[in-house]
Amino acid sequence: MIPGALLLLLQAVYFMLPAYFANMAPVIVRKDFRELAVPLDMGAKLEGERLLGNNKTYRGLIFGIIFAAGTAYVQFTLYENDLLESLAITDYSNWLFLGILMGLGAIGGDAVKSFFKRRAGKKPGERFFPWDQVDFVIGALLLSAIVVRIPLLTVVVAILLSILLHIAVNHLAFYLKIRKEKW
Repeated sequence: MIPGALLLLLQAVYFMLPAYFANMAPVIVRKDFRELAVPLDMGAKLEGERLLGNNKTYRGLIFGIIFAAGTAYVQFTLYENDLLESLAITDYSNWLFLGILMGLGAIGGDAVKSFFKRRAGKKPGERFFPWDQVDFVIGALLLSAIVVRIPLLTVVVAILLSILLHIAVNHLAFYLKIRKEKW
């Protein structure tokens, strides 16, 4: 039996796994599938500034959705085999739709943040706290709420915990020379 507070933390992380993998996908595949590295904004500008920039690509969107759907499928398989069901806040029977929504929400949330980051005069890689840490989480939570009733406390824990995890993972990736910036 897992104590209540720890269970809540684990459930929040477990539920957010598809979004976490979606958020990592663009970094993982950044050197592959170069033909898909087309900017989502297609170079469009608003008041002289790019809408999103070169780092928000169709490659990131496609693989973000694929990674999220794959993760949701694993969660579905685990749930169906009575494994880790105490961590599940849903039965994952709609794993494909949930995965697509979480991937699209994660990448979309990041794109929305990039739009506002450009309007604020921030450059790619420049800190934009706390939005750099929660953009993908908020996007994934909003879209996944279409198919899953997410308890409010789980939402709050997911957002707060994701800020901490995002900072820790990005620092680790920076020191392992996977990322060029800590944020």
